[in-house]
Amino acid sequence: MKQGVYQHYIQGGIKFGIAYGVVSLLARWITGNTILSSPETLVKYGLLGGVGYALMGAFALFLFGWMAPKIRERFPNAMTIGDVLQERLSGKSYWFVLMVLLITSIDSLFVQALGVGILFHLIFNIPAFIGLFFFFIYCFLLAGLGGMKRIHRFEGLHISLIFAAIIFIPVYFFIQEGVFPVYDGLHLYHPYLLFLKNSSVTPFILTALLIGFGQVLIDRASWQRLYIIEKTKVRTSFMMSGFIWATIPLAFSAMTVIAIFNQGYENIYSVLYELIEKIDSLFLTLLFIGSCFSALASTIGAELHATSIMVVRNMVNVKKKWSEQNQLKKTYFIAGILSLLLFIISSVLTPNLLELIFFFGQVYVAIIPTMITILFYSKKVPTYLPYCSLVGWVSGMISLRFHSSIYSIWVSFIAAFLLVVIYIIFNEIRYHYRVKRL
Repeated sequence: MKQGVYQHYIQGGIKFGIAYGVVSLLARWITGNTILSSPETLVKYGLLGGVGYALMGAFALFLFGWMAPKIRERFPNAMTIGDVLQERLSGKSYWFVLMVLLITSIDSLFVQALGVGILFHLIFNIPAFIGLFFFFIYCFLLAGLGGMKRIHRFEGLHISLIFAAIIFIPVYFFIQEGVFPVYDGLHLYHPYLLFLKNSSVTPFILTALLIGFGQVLIDRASWQRLYIIEKTKVRTSFMMSGFIWATIPLAFSAMTVIAIFNQGYENIYSVLYELIEKIDSLFLTLLFIGSCFSALASTIGAELHATSIMVVRNMVNVKKKWSEQNQLKKTYFIAGILSLLLFIISSVLTPNLLELIFFFGQVYVAIIPTMITILFYSKKVPTYLPYCSLVGWVSGMISLRFHSSIYSIWVSFIAAFLLVVIYIIFNEIRYHYRVKRL
């Protein structure tokens, strides 16, 4: 493949086997949510909640991996999710789904940026905006200018730091403190974490599984990797990534337990500070900090790269028809603008990440029936079918005024699912009626 062309920027010019496919997927999905939301889930729902959070990502990657070979067979010439949508949709339906993807892209980047801001605030004794500025410069140079080839070069380093941290830090503490003192401390200070009959855990886990699948199903970066991994190895790569990913939230939950087993805490973010305070080894402290920012940098880099490409290749260039070099320059520009916006947002705002995930979860679950139909419906996608997801989302938002976010997410999904099924049945009946008349 010729150096410098836009296709090389998108795919990096190589095909992955299972090993590097798994590394690349883990680099995308070990995120700021994994670091910050898994401890929050543990504190809110107990040990079973931590296990449920781990199952969320594993189930999502496993299920998408099961679908992946069929997607590759049906859309062999695509490189992005936008390419598939261009092939299957037209007119306003296409632009509606693209806008949903853009909104969820910005949401995903926004959540990661908030995670960066929180970690800089907790870890360093410098104004957060200084650290954030250099962090986003790094992400822009890595993914915005470097493209997929440079992302590949750093993924191995990022994953190595993350796994080194989740292995060495818990082992170090459990060797020092022992397992039973940690258990006794939890029983004394935080007995609710050991309670296994919490009735709210099961709805949380089921809802998290649904949200996780919706996130992976429309994730721009995962779709790029779907077409970079060798076709015969794509299913195994996604499924293995799911199994391995499940260990990461469990490891961060173990670190949370280490931080609080013999004391209280002010809020969930202070737990990470307490953990750093308890690490009396400079090497392990640096390893933990390096793992946190490796996870955030690899995730933001992958999302920044994929979102910029989607905006230029599948939105703007649909009408402009630029040359590849021109598309490349415009992608650099969009990546720079997104990096600047992320820097500003993460310098100013610090909302609750878990609540933010569940708020946008309505969008993720409402789009699932539409995307499944786009991918696997044998006939042309009915013109107004994507708007079933909009109705589902509105239904969920209305129910949010009377019920919890978990309940409203299921309202969004069920409403969208039923509307899609009814619309397809109606379309089939109309099709057979026309055939009979002919």
